[in-house]
Amino acid sequence: MNSEADHHNHRGAGEPSPGALAPEPPTPRGRRCLVVENDSSDDARRLGDWLVEGGLELTVLRPYAGEAVPDSLDGYAALVVLGGAQNAYPDADGTPGAPWFPALERLLRKAVRGRVPTLGVCLGGQLLAVAHAGTVERSAAGPEIGARLVARRDVAEGDPLFAAVPFAPDVLQWHHDEITELPAGAVLLAASTNYPHQAFRLGDAAWGVQFHVECDIEMMARWASDNLDVLADLGQDPIELLEACDAVMDDLEEVWRPFAQRFASLALTGPVPVNLRHLPLLGA
Repeated sequence: MNSEADHHNHRGAGEPSPGALAPEPPTPRGRRCLVVENDSSDDARRLGDWLVEGGLELTVLRPYAGEAVPDSLDGYAALVVLGGAQNAYPDADGTPGAPWFPALERLLRKAVRGRVPTLGVCLGGQLLAVAHAGTVERSAAGPEIGARLVARRDVAEGDPLFAAVPFAPDVLQWHHDEITELPAGAVLLAASTNYPHQAFRLGDAAWGVQFHVECDIEMMARWASDNLDVLADLGQDPIELLEACDAVMDDLEEVWRPFAQRFASLALTGPVPVNLRHLPLLGA
């Protein structure tokens, strides 16, 4: 690893500085990926397996169990922030959705500024948006639950993770809130009719997705069992819901397993500069 870095840092006489056109990829930070588990019901599951297959070593942080969010990502190659039942926005009296969210939002801002490959899933994607002055609110369209399709936007053709994603991939959904306004400079990568901000990128190394890619059928079954009243209000039969989810599990793996492995590759080698619009870098 050191010899490769030395090779990339060496320039012959008369060669132009690469920094004149675009920042050079940062020195690789090892293999450790910090996974923030915001809720005991939503662990990394299949996503974690795929990241390990891609070469990462996962360090799981459970703030709900009293583990402190670190002040920095020193020693980590990547950051993954998972979902949960909390709100990404504060209560009316200003109380955060969870006591550790302010520290987690600071960490997300440091990740974007430091170009540490970052993936926020569902609540994690919402927190990535809120940390950068985006807006998350209760969805006017109501909860989105079950197996769904999202539409990849044309701009995703130039994205390191989403370029190889099909035009209308299967995803799993379970959310009541949604991102109603993306942060300034964010690139919208996927959308759907009633929930327009399904995936986005900040800078060249941070992604947020509204949907779930980590779930297996057991996780979805637990959520259904814990939310029978919600499903009844929506007129959704839990057995039919789970059968529909189970029917797309192989298709989900076909798309999101290589997606996770592409993310792992970026974490191991450093992000690839992409064509960026101006992105304000918020302070801690």
